[in-house]
Formats: sequence, C-alpha cells, structure tokens
Amino acid sequence: MLPEDQIDEFVNMMQIYEGAMYEISTKLEILDSEFQVRFSHDPIHHMERRLKSVHSIFEKLQRRHLDISTRSIRDNLFDVAGIRVICNYCDDVYSVAQYLSKQTDIQVLQVKDYIKNPKPNGYRSLHVIYAVPVFLSSGAHYTPVEVQFRTIAMDYWASLEHALRYKAGLPDAKLAEHSQTLLDCAHSLQNIETQMQGIHRDINGAPQVEEAPNSKA
Repeated sequence: MLPEDQIDEFVNMMQIYEGAMYEISTKLEILDSEFQVRFSHDPIHHMERRLKSVHSIFEKLQRRHLDISTRSIRDNLFDVAGIRVICNYCDDVYSVAQYLSKQTDIQVLQVKDYIKNPKPNGYRSLHVIYAVPVFLSSGAHYTPVEVQFRTIAMDYWASLEHALRYKAGLPDAKLAEHSQTLLDCAHSLQNIETQMQGIHRDINGAPQVEEAPNSKA
C-alpha cells in the first residue's frame, strides 16, 4: 500500500488521469462529428473509458518489482487512464488516430501497431499512448492516456479471447483447441474486413489513411 503521506497525492493524481481521459474523449467525439459533417460517415462506432483500479495499479507495480509510490506510478505506468475506440473499418482506425495525433497540444509517446503486425495469438489493435495537457490551478499537467483503436470485429474477437485466457479450470487440451480456433477466426475476420472495407471505399469514398501515427517522443 501507499505510505500515508502519499494518499492525498494519489487521489489528486487519479483526478488528473481522469481529466486526461475525458480530454481525449472529447477530442475524439469532435472528430467523429466532423467526419459526419464532411463525409456523411461516423468512423467511431462507440468508445469505452476506464481508469485502472487501485488494486490493478499496485499489482502491476509489484509484478514489475517497482516501488509502490505515486512517483513510481507516474514514471512507469502509462495505461492508468485508457480509452478503447471501436471503429467500423480499418480505414477509420488509422484516420481517427492520425487526425488525433496531429493536434498541436497532443504528444504521441508510443505506437504499437498490432493490426499490421498481429500478436502470435491473432490479436489485432492499434495502441497509441498520448500525452495531453490537463489544466488545473497549478498549470498544465501533461498526462498519458493509452488509446486502443480497433474495429468492431477486432473487439468482438478480443473479448472472446480475453474470456478464454482467464477461464479457470479449463483443461489444457481444450484451451489449446480453442486458442487455435480463435487464431483461425482472426485470419478469417481479417479477410472479411478487407473485403467489406473495399466495398465501403467503393460506394462511400471514405478517407483512406494507411499509416499509424508516429511517436513524437
């Protein structure tokens, strides 16, 4: 647990993380509205926000053999505040991520593109860590927020894979069988998404952005 003299500081710090999360959320909502006006297309299907629980924060620090302190949290954890952005198509994923990354008050700290380079288990998503200013009476506090951009199909797949990974008591043989099936499904979904995106481009002419954001840090 935190030392008693850091509890108030921790509460204030979590308020800043929450503020950063809502700053990014607002920017994404504005981008989505602009796309609707300019292109008659909503790239964002929906968003999910979450702050790591106190237990998850401390557990992650312990797992990494790091000090349990507010400074250790600030220096080592960049996913305390997180947003999952569920888009309709891969084009939308890259378009929204690029437009957000180009905003002048945002810093791109890290990019991991698991869409172009899926994980061995089939997981696909674009992870970007942004730093955004939260303005308090003491001034601007640049605070990291992890944003995971993925399509509806990627999110559907990831939810099932997560459930399988944390299912207790499943025999090893059954776990291996389901894991292989999910990997096959990931490949099938990727092919289906590519075909459907091609149709969408042809009939709607949605903006095509093929590159992930570049880290500015």
